[in-house]
Amino acid sequence: VQLQASGGGLVQAGGSLRLSCVASGGIFRLKAVGWYRQSPGKQREYVASIGAGTGIRDTRYGDSVKGRFTISRDSASDTVYLQMNKLKLEDTGVYYCTTMPPNGSWGRGTLVTVSS
Repeated sequence: VQLQASGGGLVQAGGSLRLSCVASGGIFRLKAVGWYRQSPGKQREYVASIGAGTGIRDTRYGDSVKGRFTISRDSASDTVYLQMNKLKLEDTGVYYCTTMPPNGSWGRGTLVTVSS
C-alpha cells in the first residue's frame, strides 16, 4: 500500500489545517493508519492513529496534540484525515502517514509551517 499525504501549508499560530492521506494499491481500508511528523532537528514523532473496520473508533493521539488534533477516515474514498486546530509553532514539520505499525516506508510527506 502506497500512501500519499497532502494538505500542508503555511498557517498562523492558532489557525487550522486539514491533512489528507490517500492510498493506492493494497487493501487500505483494512489497515490501521497513523500520522507522524518530523520537525527540524528532531526525531520523527507519533501524532495520531486510527483503527480499521470495526476498530475505526479506536483513535489515539500523542500527548502534544491531544485536544487539538482529530484523526478520522472515510472508508468509501480510502482517505484518512488529520484535522489540526489551535496550531502552535512547535507543530511545524513534515507530516507523514503510514500504515500501522510503521514498516519504514514513509512516502512523501506534506510540510506544515506554523508562523507567529
